[in-house]
Amino acid sequence: AAAPVRLWVKTEPFLVGVLPVPPPARLGPHYLRKMAVYTRVRAAEGCFPRLSWPRWRRIACGKLQLGRDMAWLYFELFHSLLRRDPPRCLEWAETEAACVSADELERERSKVGAPHPDAGGRGESPAHPNAFFLSPLGKLSVDTLQFLLFLCIQQVNKVSLRRSLIGEEWPSPRTKSPSLSGKSSSDNKNWNDQEHLAFVQSHLLDILELLLEPEQLTASSHSTHSSMVSYEAVCALSFLIEGTVSKSRTVRPLHELALWQPCQEPNGYSKLSRAFCLAKLESWLRSCLTTNPFGMSACLRAGKKLAWAQQVEGTTRRAKIACNTRGVPEESSMVIMSQVYKQTLAKSSDTLVGAHVRIHRCNESFIYLLSPLRSVTIEKCRNSTFVLGPVQASVHVHSCDTVRVIVICHRLSLSATTGCTFHLLTPTQPLILPGNQAVSFAPFHTHYPTLEDHMAQVGLATLPNRWDDPMLVCRESGDRSVFSLMPPSDFYTFVIPFEMEGDTTETPGGLPQAYQKALSQREQKVQIWQKTVKEAGLTKDQRKQFQMLVENKFYEWLVQTGNRLQLDSLVPPAVGSKQAAG
Repeated sequence: AAAPVRLWVKTEPFLVGVLPVPPPARLGPHYLRKMAVYTRVRAAEGCFPRLSWPRWRRIACGKLQLGRDMAWLYFELFHSLLRRDPPRCLEWAETEAACVSADELERERSKVGAPHPDAGGRGESPAHPNAFFLSPLGKLSVDTLQFLLFLCIQQVNKVSLRRSLIGEEWPSPRTKSPSLSGKSSSDNKNWNDQEHLAFVQSHLLDILELLLEPEQLTASSHSTHSSMVSYEAVCALSFLIEGTVSKSRTVRPLHELALWQPCQEPNGYSKLSRAFCLAKLESWLRSCLTTNPFGMSACLRAGKKLAWAQQVEGTTRRAKIACNTRGVPEESSMVIMSQVYKQTLAKSSDTLVGAHVRIHRCNESFIYLLSPLRSVTIEKCRNSTFVLGPVQASVHVHSCDTVRVIVICHRLSLSATTGCTFHLLTPTQPLILPGNQAVSFAPFHTHYPTLEDHMAQVGLATLPNRWDDPMLVCRESGDRSVFSLMPPSDFYTFVIPFEMEGDTTETPGGLPQAYQKALSQREQKVQIWQKTVKEAGLTKDQRKQFQMLVENKFYEWLVQTGNRLQLDSLVPPAVGSKQAAG
């Protein structure tokens, strides 16, 4: 008989929460089991059921041999998974921005207080507990069990020695990646729901053992046949797994489905102890786990096709854009875009709001997605410009050449890029992963009328802004010479060429002084030039001849710089305006 429930692995923890790089050696199962026991034993010291930042820092630096920056990166990356109220995000941004030194910032992070009423916990309905706790005073802690699961799933990007020996996987900058068919790949595991399912199935016992209480474990931190899994542990597992009652479309967290009467006997639930027999629970989970109906595979197979792009004549490339947003849970909405070629694509659309966006193999194009977004991945693109609305979680750029990304986002990471430029406003350090060459960072330098409204929707402020302070996550990827800050003399503002309704009329937060000074000096030169021309006393014919000369030089410049392509793709204007407004 068919299982009365369908379960699947959620996409978002892997897509937003997993760092797209092999994890440190000590984040493996052995050390995580030790950490799980350590936190339970030291519950009274701020380790359980919530883990404070000072305690995690001590575990990470002392036991797991991570640097302090990496410890904070994982702690804060876990926070990116949560959909907290934007005002609370802005509150913490204000706290960070007010800190005048690293020591003061560390003191703010280290304040530990009682759980906030909105922090969630082990109550009756922790369907989406606010596992990263931020009180009004900036006191930080995370849900311990969910954080352990978060650290565990970092292993999805671990390089398999066996697979690399038989040629399926190798961590090179240009590792062969999949087509948009969703087939297995080594460099796209964060998006690949089939990889997520395979990971959980192959590591299910390790995952359950992380959640056991110490008395349910042997001396070597392994389970026994009589081990029981507490209800609170199954609540934590809802961080990774959700599902439906068969034939129902209502998505429910795992712990609710586990307590449904027809499931209690097969999953070994005891009403007396309010716990589950581990062996039965594991067997039940395996029998019910299936492919995520809202993942990338389903989107590509059965999603709604979007006619946003033009099909360019004379090329075999065919633009493909699909979404799954009709009838899916908020956190699962996605838009996948491939092979947009030699054109301008501009959208501000409800389909994009809060969506995970994947942009794949787009070349020689200008792409404007002017809506508040959840996350964006840009892969294998060349010679293109991407102007994005504010991104609540992360932007990851992989295996791209000569692209320009203009974005306000919570976090940026990049790997295997060459000659790419990033105009940023971000409260976190840009993450430079392995394989990058000639990266250029510059301040965010544009606006559109609804930009500040969109920033407020996703909880992003203008301060702190760490666009110029990248973090080299893997030292073996090279030294700090892989990136540079754009010289002010090379800096120009960027104009978004679409009319929209709204109140934003200038770049949020302004520009750094050196860049603003360079623009002012350039503007002054233009004014002097205009004055010189005006005072030259040219005749009507001379003015006409001079104008033609300037226009010809301008046209040559458009062709040489490639800007002619962008202007041509904006014609006719009515089409561009409709696209931007659609």
